[in-house]
Amino acid sequence: MRAVITFADVERARKRIGDAVHLSPCTLSEHLSNLTGTRCWLKLENLQMTGSFKERGACNKLMSLSAEERARGVICASAGNHAQGVAYHATRLGIDATIVMPEVTPISKVQSTRNYGGRVVLHGTNYDEAYEEASRLRDLEKRVFVHAFDDDLIMAGQGTIGLELLEQNPYMEAVVVAVGGGGLISGIAVAIKETNPRIKVYGVETTQIPSMKEAIAHGSPVTLPAAGTIAEGIAVRRAGEKTLEVVQKYVDDLVLVNEEEIAEGILTLLEREKTVAEGAGAAGLAAMIHKRLPLEGKKVVNVVCGGNIDVNLISRIIERGLVKTGRMVRLTIAISDRMGSLARVTRVVADARASVIQINHDRTFARQGIHEATVELVLETRGFEHVEEVTKALIAAGYGVLSSPV
Repeated sequence: MRAVITFADVERARKRIGDAVHLSPCTLSEHLSNLTGTRCWLKLENLQMTGSFKERGACNKLMSLSAEERARGVICASAGNHAQGVAYHATRLGIDATIVMPEVTPISKVQSTRNYGGRVVLHGTNYDEAYEEASRLRDLEKRVFVHAFDDDLIMAGQGTIGLELLEQNPYMEAVVVAVGGGGLISGIAVAIKETNPRIKVYGVETTQIPSMKEAIAHGSPVTLPAAGTIAEGIAVRRAGEKTLEVVQKYVDDLVLVNEEEIAEGILTLLEREKTVAEGAGAAGLAAMIHKRLPLEGKKVVNVVCGGNIDVNLISRIIERGLVKTGRMVRLTIAISDRMGSLARVTRVVADARASVIQINHDRTFARQGIHEATVELVLETRGFEHVEEVTKALIAAGYGVLSSPV
């Protein structure tokens, strides 16, 4: 039996899939090029029908099933993207699909999977528990199991991205790919390295669950402790056996990024590229922004692998990003608890060209004198220099600034 998939497997996957999966654009970003010191292209897999690259592998796997296997139906375990890919293409092909998802899966992903036609079973508090239940139901209901990454047909399907990149950007010198279980980077690496081994293939994992990096260090997959991350799409506690072998053979390096860096990547894509990316989809850009890889001056493709992110999380990321860059600030000041005092404070803020987002006026719990109050201002500002200007204006007007980030 062959140890790893081959270029021919990826080519067969592309022919099999045909136009059932969208040919996603690969666009040059001048802003990100300047920011990262590279010539940076974005492979926008977040524009797929289900918002993720996952449907490539799912489609290839499902279209490879025999008539008898299709009649039995399929089952998989997933926290989101794989679930939607399997549900969508199974419904399209007339195959009954059961998807086991952790009970903590965001309701939006659960509903999307149902909308695509999948029967959703909520079980367990994490992927591993959902996987165990899916395995039990597979045996009980005699269904075909569709693994999220450690499967030749899944890897080959994801590898069709690599074939597209070779055509869309034949002069690329490197590709940066997020890594969870390893199915995506394995397929891309085979397609690219067996065509042009001079092109570098780099993987990026979250520091929270670096399962592939640990597998390489130990020479075999190891199971890591569960951990929370905003990049839930790559929160895989144990890398695949098959994917590890491909990564060891073809991937040039694996690097790590932390939660704050991933959040910055999400915000950068949203603000500068008008592109919505989930945590996994922004991990590669995070590594490029923070110079984790030797890419200076290189022609680089960053794979934005998915865009299925909860809108509430986007809101929190935006607000934290504004705070981090000095475009939103919270100031606490002491004022006189007399008529008109609050109006005078807001006038000083307005004259300094800052906008008031929120005010909390507290006279009851203030630690100042009986005739004083504490005011907490949340302001929209232009950056830390502007924050300093506002702070100095308040002090010059006679107000005591009790807390400030500058």
